[in-house]
Amino acid sequence: MSDNSASITASIRAETTMQELLTLFPGVQRALFRGYHIGGCSSCGFQGEETLAQVCERNGGLPVEEVIGFLGQARETDARMEISPVEAAALLASGGAVLLDIRSREEFDAVQIPGSTFFTEDLMHEISGWDRSKPVVFVCHHGVRSMDAAAYFAGHGRENARSLRGGIDAWSCEVDSNLPRYDLA
Repeated sequence: MSDNSASITASIRAETTMQELLTLFPGVQRALFRGYHIGGCSSCGFQGEETLAQVCERNGGLPVEEVIGFLGQARETDARMEISPVEAAALLASGGAVLLDIRSREEFDAVQIPGSTFFTEDLMHEISGWDRSKPVVFVCHHGVRSMDAAAYFAGHGRENARSLRGGIDAWSCEVDSNLPRYDLA
């Protein structure tokens, strides 16, 4: 387990609320659904104020320590799908990847990474015919939604699906300081 994943796992306790857990590890809902079918719909969802122990108890009495260990492994899997802005810039410059922007049309029209493609429903269907060996880097504002997209496509056989760590916000700090940063109101 990486130091970051071990740190996240060490900070999760039975009394950690689900909101705290989502802040600590934004992919927790995806991980819990994949591992335990928790959080994907209203019948197995959870509330932010519930503790991890409460969620485990009402979902068949799951052992909290087992779930915490699973979340650490899931965070490590997510980390392997992430690519830093500097690494992504080099990969894109060499023509070694495609950059797909999954933000809203308004965000994309306001500011975009040069060479990125706006992700549409039509493009989603088109991707299945693309060369699976070529990396696809998904980008959003801060790297949360893009991780969900990368995990989705990785789960559907696209092993080179990556998420831009920190999103376009990190890109503007680490690669292109002329790219405007923004906050959503």
